[in-house]
Amino acid sequence: MLEVTVVCIGKLKEQYLRDACAEYSKRLSAFCRLKVVELSPERLSDSPSQAEIEKALFAEGKKILEKIPERAAIISMCIEGKQLSSEETAKKLSSLAAQGVGSVAFVIGGSFGLSQEVKQKSLLRLSVSKMTFPHQLFRVMLLEQIYRAFQIENGSKYHK
Repeated sequence: MLEVTVVCIGKLKEQYLRDACAEYSKRLSAFCRLKVVELSPERLSDSPSQAEIEKALFAEGKKILEKIPERAAIISMCIEGKQLSSEETAKKLSSLAAQGVGSVAFVIGGSFGLSQEVKQKSLLRLSVSKMTFPHQLFRVMLLEQIYRAFQIENGSKYHK
């Protein structure tokens, strides 16, 4: 069974978002071993300089890389990443499993994104849209898309 880790900067504050993530986590348990790792964001001033942002990204990146399972295929969620359809995402996950990859780690950065170190270690930089979404809502969206990918690969009617 594929191990899927979602490493994210920040914690879910709203109960309805925690409930949605819990629901998708429950659904995903039939297809993979899911682990969600929440990391604290680095503190920044109200108007951080570029140097301060880079320092925070580096520190967050270090924490992220420490939490990614050894030999996991890393998929970084980046605005500049490649956009895939749900079907293409399903094929990508299926292809990784067929290649013998036992662990996939999706990474969600903080409000300033991800460090170059994390991006460079990524097998894929993925973007879901050119639009910007609330950070906390995006975690729910990602879990839903992972669930949808498994449903597509299993020929379910969930994906229409």
